[in-house]
Amino acid sequence: MSGFENPHAFFLLAAVPLYFVLRKFGFVFEPVFFIPLADWKGQAFEWKSPLASVFRYISKILFIAGYAALITALAEPVLLEQEKRFVSRGAEIIFVVDTSPSMAAMDIGGNSRLKAAKQAISLLVQENKGASYGLVACASQAALLVPPTLDQKTFFTRLEAMEPGELGDGSALGVGISTGVYHLVSSSAPAKIIVLLTDGENNAGPVHPNTAAALAKDKGIKLYAAGIGTKGSVPIEYTDPESGKVYSGYLDSDFNDFSLRSLAFAGGGNYYSVESLASLSAALQNISLKNAVQQSYVVKQKKESFYRHCTIFALICFCVAWILHRLYLKEL
Repeated sequence: MSGFENPHAFFLLAAVPLYFVLRKFGFVFEPVFFIPLADWKGQAFEWKSPLASVFRYISKILFIAGYAALITALAEPVLLEQEKRFVSRGAEIIFVVDTSPSMAAMDIGGNSRLKAAKQAISLLVQENKGASYGLVACASQAALLVPPTLDQKTFFTRLEAMEPGELGDGSALGVGISTGVYHLVSSSAPAKIIVLLTDGENNAGPVHPNTAAALAKDKGIKLYAAGIGTKGSVPIEYTDPESGKVYSGYLDSDFNDFSLRSLAFAGGGNYYSVESLASLSAALQNISLKNAVQQSYVVKQKKESFYRHCTIFALICFCVAWILHRLYLKEL
């Protein structure tokens, strides 16, 4: 919300039309200093170029704009923003995202599965502040990219950097879930959630997904799973992160919904089958609502002043107007 700390300063703008009205009726005159540059009774210098009137008109506009900017600066323009600051702890949610090459399949509204997952996660985090969010990537191995944090800038930076195949070409879902459990088990948050986003079955890693899911439930952590993608022949374009070679073609997409459903059930959560960005976003919102935590907060008002910006703009206008008068029109 924008506003002015001293709006009465705008009354000074009335001086501009008043000046031109008084000039029209001859009550005031434009200040002119005659400095003849010619011989006695000779012909004085006069610039008759058509550009002279153009420059004179522009300089007047600049002067008026500078005056208006100066008055605006005196009015002290400010931008007011209200910001919620939570004083009690919210839920902690870790997204375990499958980054195997098959997540490059482009069957989610023309986007790849991984890109759709990143967009849906970003939307949820932006709209549901107060919770702490973490990020785990898993393929043939798993890695914690961001521990649960309120620092959205760091979270979004690492989320956006995720690429298919950066951790191998398998799907170690059990290791990914276990990594999430390890970083949530000692948390004192009132709600602890792991959300698995994948397009396939576990085919790598030493930990079985159901074992990791049971461990999560035993530690008071809820596990939800979202199966992303459609079945059948789907287009895919994938850049190998090691060689830089681009692969494109079609992927025979097929995964077992039952295994992911039983995995979510073992973790005390639910399974969502999604084939569009809208359904994926709705699934994540549903998970967030089911685990909403009542939090205490205070509202802080942040004020940003634009006084300096207006003053600098006014000075630039005055300087350019003076340059036109002095250097081009040869006037003082």
